[in-house]
Amino acid sequence: MNIKNSRYSYNLFREEESVKNLISSWEENNFLARLKHKDGSLWVDAFQPEIIDRLGWLELPERMMDRIKGIETFTQAVKEENFTDLILIGMGGSSLAPEVFQEIFKDAPGFPKLTVCDSTHPQAVEQIRKRLNLKATLFLVSSKSGTTLETMSLFHFFWSEVEKEDAEPGKHFVAVTDYGTPLMREAQKKGFRKTFNPYSDVGGRFSAFTEFGLVPASLIGVDIKKLLDQDKNDPKLFLGAVLGAVGEKRDKLYFMTSKSLKAFPDWIEQLVAESLGKDGKGIIPVIDEPWIDKGLDAKDRFCMFFYLDDEYKEVKKYLEKTKQKEIPCIEIRLQDKYGLAKEMFNWEIGVAAAGSYLDIHPFNQPDVQAAKDFAKEAMKNISQGKRDFKEDVQTFSIEDEDSLKKAVLKELSGVKKGDYAAVQVYLAPSEKVKQKIQKIRKEIQKKCGIATTMGYGPRFLHSTGQLHKGGPDKGIFLQIVDSPQTDIKVPGKDYSFSSIIKAQSVGDFQALQQKNRRILRIDLKSQPLKGLSKLAKMIKS
Repeated sequence: MNIKNSRYSYNLFREEESVKNLISSWEENNFLARLKHKDGSLWVDAFQPEIIDRLGWLELPERMMDRIKGIETFTQAVKEENFTDLILIGMGGSSLAPEVFQEIFKDAPGFPKLTVCDSTHPQAVEQIRKRLNLKATLFLVSSKSGTTLETMSLFHFFWSEVEKEDAEPGKHFVAVTDYGTPLMREAQKKGFRKTFNPYSDVGGRFSAFTEFGLVPASLIGVDIKKLLDQDKNDPKLFLGAVLGAVGEKRDKLYFMTSKSLKAFPDWIEQLVAESLGKDGKGIIPVIDEPWIDKGLDAKDRFCMFFYLDDEYKEVKKYLEKTKQKEIPCIEIRLQDKYGLAKEMFNWEIGVAAAGSYLDIHPFNQPDVQAAKDFAKEAMKNISQGKRDFKEDVQTFSIEDEDSLKKAVLKELSGVKKGDYAAVQVYLAPSEKVKQKIQKIRKEIQKKCGIATTMGYGPRFLHSTGQLHKGGPDKGIFLQIVDSPQTDIKVPGKDYSFSSIIKAQSVGDFQALQQKNRRILRIDLKSQPLKGLSKLAKMIKS
């Protein structure tokens, strides 16, 4: 098998033959040429709008070259006004690529510092607000539909805050949204300094190279023209064949990166999970899992290693251990950080190809809407004061340790070979919270020998949430909530941020229940850090 690219190395062991055969089959059927011509029959027999209307990314980045100058001119104007902070308000495909760009490229000197605001937990919102000098802050409001509940609620809050400090609040706001959306109309009405309209035929998780990804990247000093300089010789069929032929047998996709590329799998996670996790099928991306050497089943996993040429030593030990266990693994070496863009486009091609082989429609997200509908109903009940959430979903309190411990151990005792545990964290994101969740994941690994994932709510609802409900019934879900000690009302609305995040967690619980998924809801009350420590000890016992 010839990959024709020195950046890729692989050890596929017993899976190599199936990958080789799939590539040969695609080459015989002119797969790449058909993909380039947007042949919808690669995925479905009958015409479906979400196929043809979502393939505009295939022509990126070439289509964006004509828009680069406008973005760079806008960036220069912003830079001259000495903004210190750039707050990106967005969810899922509108926020993940910018966050990865920021984590990997960092904020260049003289450019504003980017913070992604994608949590509706009132404590998270309050923490961002408290540290900002609003007069020196630019807000980038990103939503393809222009109607996303989280995005619009956060926008209304920060607009209200800026209004208190500046008679011309519009100059602090920029919109990125499809043409004609409610957000676009709102931006025009309120006098935003700029509205960018990306190509409408590019879906959210494929939009990294549209204005959704490139505007924030440019605003923090990334050379977006260089970013778009694609390598035309990437082994696209190879990656798609691995995801398809190996992924249908081994559905846990593990990632290991060198330090400077640590954030990259966060973007891949949404692309893989939301594109391929449906119809009872799917590949489960496993990101940032604590490494343990014993007790794990190596037969249901395959691995991707990303590193810069001069950072190989950072992954060498783990790569050698993976090979010793004969786990299929791919090494992807980048000469520099700008090579990231080549890999992002390569993964988009690969996921589309894998969807064709696995007989999965990769461009829709049918099960995401279910959680939104349940959450909407919960929000309606809040505003009308009809009933308390606890009447709708069973919740175990950290204050009743005996009952909670029994429930947790019972849930974990039911795991089967090939399962995975997903820790859904509806808490304010922080490094301390993440460390304690990592401890919980490690204890689950040791006790059950299964893969673990974690995601902050509500952001994961726009990515892995599709996989959780539409993918294979192999997940055990621990939904972790708390009782926020502060709350913030959404200006002009009859609800607050605490009611939004509570409704979202309840809505997702009900959507998972509707799919007969195994889920346990845990309320850590007012001390989430202490509660997480207690939960880890319960699992360990």
